[in-house]
Amino acid sequence: MRSQLLEREGFAALVLRLRGEGITNLDLLTAVEQTPRSTFVAPEYSSSAYSSRSVPIACGQFIEGADLAVRLLSMLQVKPGHRVLEIGTGSGFMTAVLGRLAERVISIERYKTLIQDAQRRLETLGLRNVILRQFDGSHGLPGEGTFDRIIATAAYPVMPRFFAEQLVSGGMLLAPLMVEENRCVMVRLTKTGSRFEREDLFDVPFLPLQPRIALQL
Repeated sequence: MRSQLLEREGFAALVLRLRGEGITNLDLLTAVEQTPRSTFVAPEYSSSAYSSRSVPIACGQFIEGADLAVRLLSMLQVKPGHRVLEIGTGSGFMTAVLGRLAERVISIERYKTLIQDAQRRLETLGLRNVILRQFDGSHGLPGEGTFDRIIATAAYPVMPRFFAEQLVSGGMLLAPLMVEENRCVMVRLTKTGSRFEREDLFDVPFLPLQPRIALQL
């Protein structure tokens, strides 16, 4: 009972903060409410599950703060029927929320341990429309056709070109881009025909992508 109370209180506080940012999408907030964040962090960090701070997870990685995670999902504008590619499964929290919003989600992650942990969580939540794969994401996910939405949580040194082939017309990409040695900015690209509209959004704390590392892990 105590854990359920903390979950409800944490979610309520998160909703209040999100409303202050203008995020009120009911479908998104319902998907977040149905995805208990405390199950995506170690027990010793459960009290911080809904905070705005990053929380450590396995393999030296972290789960982004709750506010940032939901803000990114809001900006991605996922709708029923969408096919989504996520680059960087991490804890699996955003993966699970995407699974409640989209028709199909493929999520790739370089660390086998994180894939296994996320798979267990997704199965516990009963999500059957999500596929997890161990892959480094340097070139997106070739051979799987096109996607309506792509979101990355590993920072690229330069904007990669593969998105041009892997996004449908009208599709959208959110990806972190290293603009300085210690500065990472979230970029949104919207595809119209063969053209892209780019928006530089805000600084984010994501780590640089390490090409081909998934082959050794």
